[in-house]
Amino acid sequence: MHRLGGELIVGRLVETEAYLAQDDPGCHAARGRTERNAPMYEGPGTIYVYQIYGVHYCTNLVTQAAGVPEAVLLRAAEPLAGIAAMRARRGRESLKELASGPAKLVQAFGIGPEHNRTSATEGALFIAPAPEPVTAIQRATRIGLPAGRGDDLELRFLVADCPWVSRRPKR
Repeated sequence: MHRLGGELIVGRLVETEAYLAQDDPGCHAARGRTERNAPMYEGPGTIYVYQIYGVHYCTNLVTQAAGVPEAVLLRAAEPLAGIAAMRARRGRESLKELASGPAKLVQAFGIGPEHNRTSATEGALFIAPAPEPVTAIQRATRIGLPAGRGDDLELRFLVADCPWVSRRPKR
């Protein structure tokens, strides 16, 4: 959820990817602490926003205790409220195109570098428990990593048979 400009933008997370502190070459912290990945070393619930390809932003949520650099990439969300604002930010009409990828999600929700190192439990941008528990979670390999950099690890988690995910996994 994001309270932005007097409006509440809401989506249900339907796809994430985990990045582990140990034995995960795809993790931003695999080579140690840097200025860029420093938020990963902060406590659980810390929002980590970073730029990719010099153009797009992505958002991770730190999941472990301070000092353990593990996080979950927010890959896709089902749009629930504030859809007109999401459409305006994304320049797209189709609900499927609003938040079905990590950079799309960030753009739709109005997330930017100003949210880096903020708390996901306080403030205008926050994660809240889902009103209904999800019972059918599917695991798959992560997307967009170079070969040999953790692309073979089944650390992608998505709501099974959900139309809002970024890409359906191979069966």
